[in-house]
Amino acid sequence: MRRVRRIDLSVSAKDLQGMVISLDDFDTYDATALADLVSRGEVSPGELLDTALERVQAVNGEINAVVMLAEEVARKKIAAGLPDGPLRGVPFLLKDLGAEAIDYPCNNGSRLFAKTVYARDSAIYARLAAMGLVIFGRTTAPEGGIGPATEAAVYGGPTRNPWNTGRTPGGSSGGAGAAVAAGIVPAAHGSDGGGSVRIPASNCGLFGVKATRARLPDGPYVGEGWAGMAIDGFLTRSVRDMAVLLDGTQGADLGAPYRAPPLRGTFREAIERAPGPLRIALCETTFTGEPVHPECLRAVLDAAELLAEMGHRVEPARPAEADTAGMMRAWTDIVACGSALSVRKAVAARGRPLGDDEVEGVTRGAIAHAATLSGDRYLECVNTVHAYGRAMAVFMQDHDVLLSPTMAEPPARIGRFSHATEDYVGYRTGADGVFAYSPFTAAFNASGQPAATLPLHWSEEGLPIGVHLAARFGEDELLLALCADIERARPWFDRRPPLAQTAGK
Repeated sequence: MRRVRRIDLSVSAKDLQGMVISLDDFDTYDATALADLVSRGEVSPGELLDTALERVQAVNGEINAVVMLAEEVARKKIAAGLPDGPLRGVPFLLKDLGAEAIDYPCNNGSRLFAKTVYARDSAIYARLAAMGLVIFGRTTAPEGGIGPATEAAVYGGPTRNPWNTGRTPGGSSGGAGAAVAAGIVPAAHGSDGGGSVRIPASNCGLFGVKATRARLPDGPYVGEGWAGMAIDGFLTRSVRDMAVLLDGTQGADLGAPYRAPPLRGTFREAIERAPGPLRIALCETTFTGEPVHPECLRAVLDAAELLAEMGHRVEPARPAEADTAGMMRAWTDIVACGSALSVRKAVAARGRPLGDDEVEGVTRGAIAHAATLSGDRYLECVNTVHAYGRAMAVFMQDHDVLLSPTMAEPPARIGRFSHATEDYVGYRTGADGVFAYSPFTAAFNASGQPAATLPLHWSEEGLPIGVHLAARFGEDELLLALCADIERARPWFDRRPPLAQTAGK
């Protein structure tokens, strides 16, 4: 039996003593370590911003991940004095979808919404800014956030995976995944309505978390996204960065319609304690019983062996009683209605009809599909999603954590999930569609459970393959604690794509 080797990452990604930051070693630090350098006076926020911008210049032409650069805004905020938060001075990027902010216009992944400006800041942005982060731009997203690839026409070309530029980094937080993997920033904002944080994290060799429903704020622009299935989140290279970001942003905002169960402490405290032993359900197939790609199977079996060696009880189990196929059909209808509503509101606000080239094919298909759905059907879909969450809760009574692959396949080739088609339903649920490619992640948007993907495996071609963990509703601290313990046992931080390694030279 292989011995488990634990490495302590609680101090920093590397020894900070006497270190001087440079372009060459910028991505050997996580965000927490960079903030420590700033607090020690060994580097300034302006110097870190310079380095991040140099990284953009070095790699963005190849990956097309960073847009809406706001260097002048960032420098003004530095000059005015950054808040004394836990990540003061660390360069950071917002997704070009949501995270509404006065100083950061947004395309929302669409030519229809290009350069949208906002009259007030969203709660999630305000909390990120209060942490002292230096926000200097946005990252690409597919139109409306409804795809597992990031190839929106508004950006003039696809966003590419730093591990292999012929592959997608995923979506909808694909630009965030590519930017972090390429070493532009150590962490970035994303959002997740069906796997949109976890898909790119898996594809890009990163750590990604979808928190319990309503753990993070949605206001003031929306009360809930996609019937409560969408939530903001982050992509990081270390578990502790995720813990710090979640600590700084968690909690309901003013007037929130829902609240997540209260935390017992902080995420930073939780990751210092090893959990367990835990009862872990191992699902080697999709939740409906179909096989997954051999590399994805290999990844999850290896993770199961590791968890058993760490002292957890791992048993094969599948949530077969939960109607995953029915949930996915309901998810598809709910998202179509949400997409149609956002387009209709934008068109009504400006007072002229929608142009033929203002939205892409999948969005046109979603609008057409939504027009066939009644109010009764929409409410039926919401009830289906809620029933799914209840069925998953029953399954989780016998298990602390559900282990599965993150994806059914390695990262897809560029173009496979192009938004050109108007067959919205086929795009989502067809034999070679989104849910066949990503059959796991949306389940936990529907159930509201916290879920994470960890970069524990790489294919023979050198492509990242994520492993997925989901905990019971509200058990975010246990999930993060387990992820941190896995990180100590099987560290991944220093595994970098060739593109990131050459960017600093």
